[in-house]
Amino acid sequence: MDRRAAKSANLIRLGGREVEYRFVRRRRRTLGITVDADGLKLSAPLRAPWRDIEQFVREKERWILAKLDEWAVAPRPAVVRGRTGERMALFGELVELERRAGPAQRQGDRVGFDSLPSLVKWLKAAALEALLPRVAHYAARLGRVAPHVRLSNARTQWGVCTEDGTIRLCWRLVHIEPALADYVVAHESAHLVELNHSRRFYRLLASLYPDWVAARERLELAGAALPILKETK
Repeated sequence: MDRRAAKSANLIRLGGREVEYRFVRRRRRTLGITVDADGLKLSAPLRAPWRDIEQFVREKERWILAKLDEWAVAPRPAVVRGRTGERMALFGELVELERRAGPAQRQGDRVGFDSLPSLVKWLKAAALEALLPRVAHYAARLGRVAPHVRLSNARTQWGVCTEDGTIRLCWRLVHIEPALADYVVAHESAHLVELNHSRRFYRLLASLYPDWVAARERLELAGAALPILKETK
């Protein structure tokens, strides 16, 4: 694995390809690799020798290249400006938007609305209506009462469970397929019992949502394609 600086980026040769990467050292115990829309990132403990980092990357080489190829063809977010004829994902399916007078509502594969703010308000209500029963479902499986649920406007965090047992879920989950939204709900519900990311937490999550690893990876790609709702000037 060749390593050298190239102006603002580092380069690694993997599988005959030169791959740009970001490298950081942090106060952590283990080596970490992340591949997302921004490319490859390596994280290492402050005193980890480069030979150990190199060996770790070599072991993950095929996975890294596969993920980079996956992200290279992943859809990018479309800007939705609230115009008739635009299309947008709703619960994982494309619907066509129609600008017209009256309250926002869905009719088949079309969603009518009179302004972008009213559309966003309707999407939030639809998200809450879909997510609340799923939170109650997973809470019941854990032997807990349904927690208080709030929506968040976050674009980089799907959900969070607070110390007081409140679950906050990103309203943009309304755009993705229900099975992936369900993974987010299961993840945050598991925090009602284990407010951490310990092995106990992941065992509990697996009992609620066995296919969580694959769902997490699919969710990363789905998140990168979330539409950007932006009013026409």
